[in-house]
Amino acid sequence: MFRFRDSQPVRNCSGVSRRDLLRIGSLALGGLTLPGLLAQRAHAATRNHLVKDKAVVLLFLQGGPSHIEFFDPKMTAPAEFRSITGEVQTKLPGITFGGTFSKLGERADRIAVVRSFASGNADHQNYISVAGAGNMYKAPMGALYSRVAGTINTQTGIPTNSIVIPEAVSPGLKLGSNFETNSMKSLLGAGDLGPSCTPFDPSGGGDLKKNLELKLDKDRFGDRHSLLAQLDGFKRNMDRTKALDHVDTFQQQAYDVILRGIAEAFDITKEDPATIARYDTSGIFKQEDLQKFFDMKRASNLLGKQMLLARRLVERGCGFVTVCDAGWDMHANNNSPKNMEGMKPMGSQVDHAVSAFIDDLHDRGLSDKVLLIVTGEMGRSPRINKNGGRDHYADLTPLLLAGGGLKMGQVIGASDRNASKPATDKITPANLFATVMNVLFDTGEARLANDIPANIAKLISDGKPIRELF
Repeated sequence: MFRFRDSQPVRNCSGVSRRDLLRIGSLALGGLTLPGLLAQRAHAATRNHLVKDKAVVLLFLQGGPSHIEFFDPKMTAPAEFRSITGEVQTKLPGITFGGTFSKLGERADRIAVVRSFASGNADHQNYISVAGAGNMYKAPMGALYSRVAGTINTQTGIPTNSIVIPEAVSPGLKLGSNFETNSMKSLLGAGDLGPSCTPFDPSGGGDLKKNLELKLDKDRFGDRHSLLAQLDGFKRNMDRTKALDHVDTFQQQAYDVILRGIAEAFDITKEDPATIARYDTSGIFKQEDLQKFFDMKRASNLLGKQMLLARRLVERGCGFVTVCDAGWDMHANNNSPKNMEGMKPMGSQVDHAVSAFIDDLHDRGLSDKVLLIVTGEMGRSPRINKNGGRDHYADLTPLLLAGGGLKMGQVIGASDRNASKPATDKITPANLFATVMNVLFDTGEARLANDIPANIAKLISDGKPIRELF
């Protein structure tokens, strides 16, 4: 844990002794101090060769988004199958997307859509998609990444595996609880890899978050925002007094990591206002209009800011970020709007937020470094039900990928005439998992690595990625 003592006798003009100050580097992860973690970078040559300078952002649409209304509208099918939102032309000749995805259609040359992806899951079992189904640890991809790469980026101090839920970008937000609250636990966990690999949750949860808390007086530092303010003040004081001028290299680096890196990375208000406006989705719909439905209690209009925070994190060295957007269970049975009316505002939000993210990465020269994945735990039934909705469906699931140095500007696979099953080779979560492993790791090095368990090395190296992307 980080520790400050403000009740001890002063040792310098800043009111903090050097010994107490350097306890800022006492990070309780496997008994190592943060300066120790930084010092050990020089001894991690094998690991450094294994882990590529890449990152993944997984936008997980919790509840089961419709593959038809997303990227396979099937407007030539009978009325009870075709997209409720119609279709839009894309930049790729002869390819259309669902009617709420006009911005992504304009960027179709920079994305890849898979129309034969099937999660094989007809329930809200998130881990099947995010763990690759056959993963023996039942661990999300981000947890496996942190197990191999380490839980902390030793150059920046950023956790290597983070999750961004709406509460992370809206202080004081309290979304309602429903089935999604419970099923989200698999996104917040690490399966059988153990609690040290759980994602960092900047909204206030998670074991790693507890390990990064500063131990300060509770009455003075009761919430995250006052904590950040105190960190800023402390940083200015240390800069002014030059209290760290004579500490060793790794202790100085630990100070920089904590006070100059972590606090700022999670604060999107540090962004240029024009960038925040570019991402902002809060004006697309009113949250309360959807949250009155039980299945949409965790729906929000904050996805744009979530994606902005995700960009900030990967830019600062986080290797895997899961962004969670809930409310996609659209049976239209009064637990969600009739005739899938929720698809229009929520689809438009995804269209805007994902397009802004893709453009931002391009402008910053990060497109090849960062792989974006958009999917959910399942798709929706091809035939519209009596209420104008769609039910749980295992045989097809929407999947979009962008960046990561992979081959973009293509539609991979096809569904049958009613979008009820793959008409080409089925792509599974195991194939998606292998694709991610090939992006994040040198799979050849994994086979040779002697500092990771053999089972994990096998998971990294033995899968079959989506071949059209490479």
